[in-house]
This record gives sequence, structure tokens and C-alpha cells, in this order.
Amino acid sequence: MVVLEEPVKGVMELKNYIDGEWVESEASETRDVVNPATLKTIAKVPVGHREDVKAAVDAAKDAFPRWRRTTPLSRARYLMSLKQLLEENFEELGRVLTMEHGKIIDEARGEVRRGIENVEMATGIPSLMMGYNAEDISRGIDEVLIKQPLGVFACVAPFNFPFMVPLWYMPYAVATGNTYVIKSSPWTPLSMIKLTELIDEAGFPPGVINLVNGEVEPVSEILENPGVKGVSFVGSTKIGRDVIYKEAAARGKRVQAQCGAKNFLVVTPDADVELTVSSLMSSFYGNTGQRCLAGANLVFVGDDQGFMDKTLGIIKERAAAIKMGYGLEEGVQMGPLQAEHRKKRVLGYIESGLEEGATLTMDGREFNCDPYPETCFLGPSIFEGVSLDMTIAREEIFGPVMSVLTAEDLGEAIGMVNSSSYGNAASIFTRDGGTARRFQYEVECGNIGVNIGTAAPMAFFPFSGMKDSFFGDLHGQGKDAVDFFTENKVVIQRWP
Repeated sequence: MVVLEEPVKGVMELKNYIDGEWVESEASETRDVVNPATLKTIAKVPVGHREDVKAAVDAAKDAFPRWRRTTPLSRARYLMSLKQLLEENFEELGRVLTMEHGKIIDEARGEVRRGIENVEMATGIPSLMMGYNAEDISRGIDEVLIKQPLGVFACVAPFNFPFMVPLWYMPYAVATGNTYVIKSSPWTPLSMIKLTELIDEAGFPPGVINLVNGEVEPVSEILENPGVKGVSFVGSTKIGRDVIYKEAAARGKRVQAQCGAKNFLVVTPDADVELTVSSLMSSFYGNTGQRCLAGANLVFVGDDQGFMDKTLGIIKERAAAIKMGYGLEEGVQMGPLQAEHRKKRVLGYIESGLEEGATLTMDGREFNCDPYPETCFLGPSIFEGVSLDMTIAREEIFGPVMSVLTAEDLGEAIGMVNSSSYGNAASIFTRDGGTARRFQYEVECGNIGVNIGTAAPMAFFPFSGMKDSFFGDLHGQGKDAVDFFTENKVVIQRWP
């Protein structure tokens, strides 16, 4: 057994980063950050306090006037320095992610890469932030649109992609001239600590970017503090809709709340089997199913039982061969769920599926994760004979569970997708262009995959979402992010 070196030694005592300094939280209580594969405590993170956020917001407000007047090109150069530091520390960042979250090292490296790509995208802000103009809208009168920053923004980071998600937002916010407060996930805060160390090393002026650790109380202060102009969030629909969007929007803040999902992957009988199976394996079992783009419901179209049996047979064969273990161990293909209570939640859904009459043809509870403790580990599961009225077909499980359904034709399959209250992502596997076009045209989801298992947009496109998967108007990444963090000011001028 070869295990890569662990970058976190001992138990770290985590602090906040406010106004360019590492400071203690006003909260005296801490919670343990536990490596879910080994169950070793790797850090102690403060539960957080309102005063922590107030101090961070005040620092960001004080830094805003000067940062706003810093030229876009100069702001971009800070991000260029950060990008270089991220590249130099790429491997360490990935290993930290594996230690705090449990995802395998290749998945962690992929997350770091996607985060870096957003920093790189934001360095183009001198052109991305350009407005437009028109001469002689009336005789001797010109009109100009300019994009201006608003002030202090904040993000509430999720546990499942704790490094990447803040980088969907922060680089664009500071590039456009705003200042920022990151509230890390209390479950996986170490990658944000490492990122902030690099932000400090890159030389950003004090107060431009701040980091606050904690749980509920800091989030409440972000939502209520009048100094915060907007909030970005990734997490469950219940929290995103009923707390983040409701509370922030009621106070006139901008909100982008990217929430839960129940993603359908539709397979037609003409699909390329090898491509389809490889894509399905990654979609359903990558990151141990803990991502909003993960496959949830697999729908076979038509009555070709032979094709369905052949495809499922290969899936089961490959799923059974998945090696589980510590993500820093070479050869491991799937890590644990991030925490014990997350495993218990998924186990509850497996029991629900059995009670409602689905057939569990692969039981993830029987997988071996030796020599690691079983506390957070759960292997891939497959349910067959699933119907849309079952809980496992309707609710987000957020674990390595595949539910298999059938549809008579493409129309019925599209109807299944659109019957869900969620609209995050959907994919189709087919060789037929007309089938693919109808799917992408009619399906009510923000991210569509055609022969793609995980429809994850690149940094220069928005990470979309519809229905109960998104609340707000402008998404993270790309031009949407630039628009979210700026206000359009129109100037109509005449010079006599």
C-alpha cells in the first residue's frame, strides 16, 4: 500500500483572516475537522461569531474605495500572481482537499484545476468589464454604459467542493473592483485556509479578501449585515431557498443560490455502450456521489431489453470492481462520504427504496474498505424497478446510488426529466442528432450533456440551473459573474 504524503501534520488551530491579518475568532468554542477516511482529527475550527463577520465586513468596506480606484489591469495582476502561486502549490492543495473531504486525489486535483481556471478567467477583466456607447442618440447627445462595482460581497461555501466553489465568485468580485468575505464550510475549511495563505502571499491589499470560519451565526450576520451587497451560495435547496434567498433578497441584496439537484441521464438503444458506461460510472460514483451534477436517475428509452441488460451488466461489473479506501492511497477509485451523518442519510434512502418496492441489485453496504474504518464508507448501489413516485427517484440522495427507470419513448423520458422539481442538469446518450436536439430543446434544466455524463461548464460559461436548483438571476462563472458583481450605469451627456 503506497500512500501519498499528508500535507497536514498534527492538529491545526484555525483562525480567521481579516484586514490582512490572521486573528482569533470571537467564539471560544471549536469543532473538530476529521479526515473521513482515517477518522483522525486534523484541525479545530471555531464555530464562529457575528463579530467575526462584522469585523470582516468593516475591513472590506474600508478597503473598497481604494480598491475600486485601482485600475482593472492592476487588479488583474494580483490575480495573475495568485494563479501562479496556485500552480506552484497545486499538489499540496489537492492533498489537503483529500484529507478534509475524502475524495480521491485525482478528483481533488480536478477540483483545484477548475478553481484555477476561474482565477485565470477573471484576469481578463479589463475587457470583460467593458461597457458600450453610442454617439448622437439625439443631436449633440451621446450615451454611454459603464459597469461599476457595488462594494462588499460574500460567499457561503459548501462542504463538497470547498476549494472550487468560492473561486466561482471571488476572483470576479475582486477583479471588478469589489471587496470580499468568504465564509468557509465548517466541515472542510482547510482548503480555504491554504487558499487564503496564497492570497496573502500574492500581496492583495488588506481588507480586499477576508476569510471567516464558522457555522450558523456567521451566515446569519452575512445575510443581515447592511454592508454586504450580495451573497453567493451553493448547498441544499431548503437552505438556499428558505434561508439564503429569502433573507438576503428581503434586505435588497443580490443573491445567487445554486442549490439541490436530481439529475436524469437518458440512454437510447443506439448509444455507444463503452462511452456511455464510462460516463455513467464517473457521473454516478465520482466524488462518492456528493456533487450537484452527479447522476441520480438512469433512464433507458425503448423496449430493447437486450441493450439494457448488456449495459447494466457492464456497469455492475465495473462497479463491483471499484477499489474503496483513502484517497491518498494509489489505486483507490472511490473514497468515503464526507462525514458519518452523510452516510446515515444515504443509508436511510436505501432503506426507503427497499420499503417502496425497488430491487437493490447492487448493495453498497456490502463493500470492503479495509484497512480503513467503515464509519464513512459506502460502496456503489444500484436500484432497478424504480418508478417516479418513489422517494429515491424524487429526492436528492447525495451519495453513490443509481436508480434505474425505463421510458417507452423519448417523449416519456423528457417528461420524466421535466416532472422533477429540480432543474440542474440532464444528459442524453445517443448517436442521433435529431434526438439530441429535441432533448436539449425541451428539457427544463440549466446544464445539458450530450454523450457527457457530468455536464460541468467551463469557467468562461455560467454554471446554470433552473427551478429548485437555482434562486436568483445571474449564475456563477463567466459573464454572468461579471454582471452579478457590477451595476450598469448609463450616462447621457451633451456638451454645449
